Amino acid sequence: MADEASSSAEVVRLAADLAAERTRSEERLATVMRLRAEIANLRAAAPGPAPAAAPGDGEEQELQEVGIYRYHHPLETAVAYRERLTSLQRRIKDAVRGGGAIEASEMFIFDNSLAKGRKMTADLSKLMLRAYNAEADNCVRALRPSNVAATIRRLDAAARAIERHGSLMEMRVSPAYQALRREEIELTADFVVKQQEERERARDDRRRLREEQRAQKELEAERARLLKEQAHYANALAALEGRGDGEGTSELRRRLAEIAEAIAHNDFRLANIRAGYVYVISNRGSFGPRVVKIGLTRRLEPLDRVRELSGTAVPFPFDVHALFFSDDAVTLEAELHRAFAGTRVNRVNERREFFFATPDEVRTVLTAKVGNLLEFTDEPEALQFNQSRPYWPTTVGPA
Repeated sequence: MADEASSSAEVVRLAADLAAERTRSEERLATVMRLRAEIANLRAAAPGPAPAAAPGDGEEQELQEVGIYRYHHPLETAVAYRERLTSLQRRIKDAVRGGGAIEASEMFIFDNSLAKGRKMTADLSKLMLRAYNAEADNCVRALRPSNVAATIRRLDAAARAIERHGSLMEMRVSPAYQALRREEIELTADFVVKQQEERERARDDRRRLREEQRAQKELEAERARLLKEQAHYANALAALEGRGDGEGTSELRRRLAEIAEAIAHNDFRLANIRAGYVYVISNRGSFGPRVVKIGLTRRLEPLDRVRELSGTAVPFPFDVHALFFSDDAVTLEAELHRAFAGTRVNRVNERREFFFATPDEVRTVLTAKVGNLLEFTDEPEALQFNQSRPYWPTTVGPA
């Protein structure tokens, strides 16, 4: 009987000791968690150095701010970018499925249980990854080529926030996964710019084709007119010669020779698609005194092209400084563009043929390319601009 009472007392004492030990363990765990939380808060509040920028980020941002885009991953076509993006998105999905997107400690203990701690870590990792991916997707949707650097900084800030909030579990976005999402932003911006570039090129090609077709029709119509005129003078010459009237034949022969020369020139232009007029024009009232446009036209009447450019899109008509006919106008135009490549106004779309240069500077280069220039106007007339300027407010307008 005494032995049974003694055994019962021992069991009660052991149970009490076990309960006390469990209480002390829970108190120690609570203390550890409180200290970790305090450390995390102190780290978040403490001022620290700004995140290191990737090499070239500052320069890239400056270029974007002035409208110059530089490809992060140069590829030839928009289709190539689309394929690269599709491959990258597969790698992003594989990283998520394989559990490599979020890194976290496997030793976190919750409720005095390592298994519960790991389950909590896994659940929180999914929530954190969902939040990060939502921010990354928003970054891609709102992306513009002009704000790539700012968008990447926003994505990096989301990754830092997750690392800060998950510090108790040593949780963070995997650097490899972060690199994939950064690359997605860069490739998306490259893809958008390349698409715009290809659309611009297609529009330019269509415009050039329409101009060539228009020029061809004009040249064919001019050839028909010249042949008709040639036949008229030939008939007149034959009639004079038939009557034995020699006084008017010399003038008719001279005119027939001129017509034959005009037909030969017209036929040459029809046969040689590279022939045309290189023009140098400016629009001081629209662009200021140091901007010129250097282009080419195959029109029979090249001033038609200048009048077309002087439409309602600009407030004043263009002034012509030079119209130079060349057997190879395409090459001459390309050489002039290369000579002034460093002064292009539009550094993104090279088919915008405006340059920061004076007409005199263009004349010097053009003369060096073709030799003697019969006609070149250095000073623009700018008639409508000069007539309008006195009526402008004193605080506006180009110099």
